[in-house]
Amino acid sequence: MMRFSLAFLALAAHGVNAMLRFSCSELVIDRLDPLVTPGENPSPHLHQIVGGNAFNITMDPSLDLPSLATCTSCTFSEDLSNYWTAVLYFRARDGTLTRVPQMGNQFLEQATGGMTVYYIQPYDGTQVTAFQPSFRMLVGDPMKRTFDDSLESRQLSFRCFEENFGGEAGAPGTGQDTRELPNRPCPGGIRSNIFFPTCWDGVNVDSPDHKSHVAFPTSGSFETGGPCPASHPIKIPQLFYETVWDTREFNDQSQWPEDGSQPFVFSMGDPTGYGQHGDYVFGWKGDALQRAMDANCNVVCPQIQSQDTSVANQCTIPRRVDEAIDEGELQDTSFLKVAYC
Repeated sequence: MMRFSLAFLALAAHGVNAMLRFSCSELVIDRLDPLVTPGENPSPHLHQIVGGNAFNITMDPSLDLPSLATCTSCTFSEDLSNYWTAVLYFRARDGTLTRVPQMGNQFLEQATGGMTVYYIQPYDGTQVTAFQPSFRMLVGDPMKRTFDDSLESRQLSFRCFEENFGGEAGAPGTGQDTRELPNRPCPGGIRSNIFFPTCWDGVNVDSPDHKSHVAFPTSGSFETGGPCPASHPIKIPQLFYETVWDTREFNDQSQWPEDGSQPFVFSMGDPTGYGQHGDYVFGWKGDALQRAMDANCNVVCPQIQSQDTSVANQCTIPRRVDEAIDEGELQDTSFLKVAYC
């Protein structure tokens, strides 16, 4: 019988009516950000990117991604969107840096790294409006180093995976999620969780800060049917990223900092985890996403086309920034661009 992650079970417990859950394998790891710093090569920090192979240094909103992309690293083949997050590094006691690889999530283990993507609907069956062509948004702040208990900060967390769930690496295990990077070895790796806003102003597909055109419910939560603010009355799907970082090879605490602090740092120079963030550029074909939402698809969705994970794994693009990012243990930290805080 199929078992799902704790995130899945928690959503089910909240009465989520329906959702898509699928893997998007690693498309490329590169220092580009066409949403926040379009045209900059390189961008301020490194990202891990998944989705359609139309991802580029600049992605003008007028571009039709489904017509430009020839493949996608996601298992729903009508999804040519792009999704990206920062990259995690291990900082050893001697100061060297080693990139932490991603691994396939539970029951999606065949994926080559990347992340798990969810599109979720409210528990009460309220229909949502799918994202429109050229839609894009950002959640999180790469410069944040403290928890301010804002609505946005509450959408970002981590889980320290144990190996006590059938002995499977990457299994959810026990314990509570943390807002900051876990401060102890995680036998099954570390999962980062990123939830996006669920209310839209109904007019703008983007905004200068890539945030103002969307909002969170005014009370409660999206899963429990929380109301949208009057300024953003349209309910959109709950977009949710899970990235599982394979930290298992870095659990030898004799290699951790001598002061006992946790050894991981994100590529924007963040050792806290409070700066984790996610970017999204919509690229579904036609009305495919709306069809899935209208059909109340629950993980499996025959209303839209899918492809085998082995095919999705083959969709990659070359890096455009020529720099060492994971070739052995790096002493040069200049590629992080932002100093440790």
